[in-house]
Amino acid sequence: MLQAAKSQTRAYLQLMRPANIVTAWADILVGFAASGSGLWQQVDMSLVWLLLATSGLYGGGVVFNDVFDAELDAQERPERPIPSGMIAKQNAIALGTLLLVLGIVAATQVSVTSLVIATTVALAAIVYDAFSKHHTIFGPINMGICRGGNLLLGVSAVPAMVEHLWFLAGIPIAYIAAITLISQGEVRGGNNSTGMTALVLIAGVISGVFTLGLLPEYQMLAALPFVALFAWRVVPAFLQAWREATPENIRTAVKAGVLSLIILDAAIAAGFAGLPYGLLVLGLLPISLSLARIFAVT
Repeated sequence: MLQAAKSQTRAYLQLMRPANIVTAWADILVGFAASGSGLWQQVDMSLVWLLLATSGLYGGGVVFNDVFDAELDAQERPERPIPSGMIAKQNAIALGTLLLVLGIVAATQVSVTSLVIATTVALAAIVYDAFSKHHTIFGPINMGICRGGNLLLGVSAVPAMVEHLWFLAGIPIAYIAAITLISQGEVRGGNNSTGMTALVLIAGVISGVFTLGLLPEYQMLAALPFVALFAWRVVPAFLQAWREATPENIRTAVKAGVLSLIILDAAIAAGFAGLPYGLLVLGLLPISLSLARIFAVT
């Protein structure tokens, strides 16, 4: 009986994609740094609330992803928690709803701006899960909006800064759009045009980070090591997926892309708050990698 309880707990955790939630924390830390909040002076409770908010929003979003895909997964990925019978669909719906509500309520503790952004992210996640994921163009953009909104959720620690730094959302929007675009071939394989578009978006993301160097407060030299590490981890995987668009190569590229979001966040964070802060964000990577060995990322 104890073994059965452990298996079900693991199944619920798998629904929430723990390794991916850690990458969402990195988004919040970036936005928090960009807002000018002083993490080094004291632990700001607004940061704690925002980390809790993003955990609920991301966890709820991916749970509903599996809820809406339950019938398809029964054919293509029967090992997943819902089609395998480990978790009843109605229980997954209850968990996803609870997590999204938790995310929105936690954001409410910071500011009205945080509430608006969190609600927008939650709605965008549901729209993606239910409809847009099957659309070649709108799907990647929709998912990117979820991630860009997550970064702005971190900025909302200082609500007035959101209107000044809204453009930062463009970097994760382009990056997640690239990952989502190429992930469409995870089961049956992709095509060269999709892979090339994803590579162009990755190039745009790297260029976008360099463009931040035009901001007077941005320390490009502090960001450079992280940008180099990011390119080293992501570009070869995406190149391979473009050259040979097999399901295996595409899944490898998607996994590298999702986990390397932490490195991208570290690069942006280092530019705004210095090398030590970038290293702090990068410290989330081994945590996410460890969880990725236990729980699937895609």
